Amino acid sequence: MYLGFPSMRPLSRLARGVARRWRKARAVWDVADKEPWVFITAIGLIIVAFGFALNVFFAHRDEWRNIAREDERRNLTCLARNVFYEARGEPVAGQLAVAHVTMNRKASGRFPNSVCDVVHQQNWDPLRRRYVGAFSWTELDSLPAPTAAEWEQAWKVAEAVYYGRELSNVEGALFYHATHIRPEWAKYKRPITRIGKHVFYW
Repeated sequence: MYLGFPSMRPLSRLARGVARRWRKARAVWDVADKEPWVFITAIGLIIVAFGFALNVFFAHRDEWRNIAREDERRNLTCLARNVFYEARGEPVAGQLAVAHVTMNRKASGRFPNSVCDVVHQQNWDPLRRRYVGAFSWTELDSLPAPTAAEWEQAWKVAEAVYYGRELSNVEGALFYHATHIRPEWAKYKRPITRIGKHVFYW
């Protein structure tokens, strides 16, 4: 007796057909040589990863360049200030020597690894029982304002040494002091030369 329900036979035949095709596809995949597919998949993943890395690089390139420029400018300013406050009354050779000592410290591995950190380094002094600056001007509360000509000279010296345009006239020197004083540490250092009112040491 027909009750008006659709026959389930067409759906059953369709399901069997899909299952049959799936089994055939599985059988083909199981016997197929998969190495080319694995290789193609690996290459595709590498290309996608490379594309993503390039996208990240180019998206942040300007930002990284700006950070690098700011860092360079900051270090140049620290070097120029050190030249100015340590040797502004010295001949150019003396200013160059101070700049080279600063850069020698940065490169030595015995001091901080940035120019600004070298300039503003502090060390414990057991006699004074406090931290003292590696360069005395960094401890002063008030500093004389640089004149245009003196500051321009200090900046030129700093650039020449920072970018390696001037060969060192105090090769390897890490220390110096003014000629009117004789610090205790100088007894244990080897003097290199005297330039203006400073004596330089290894």
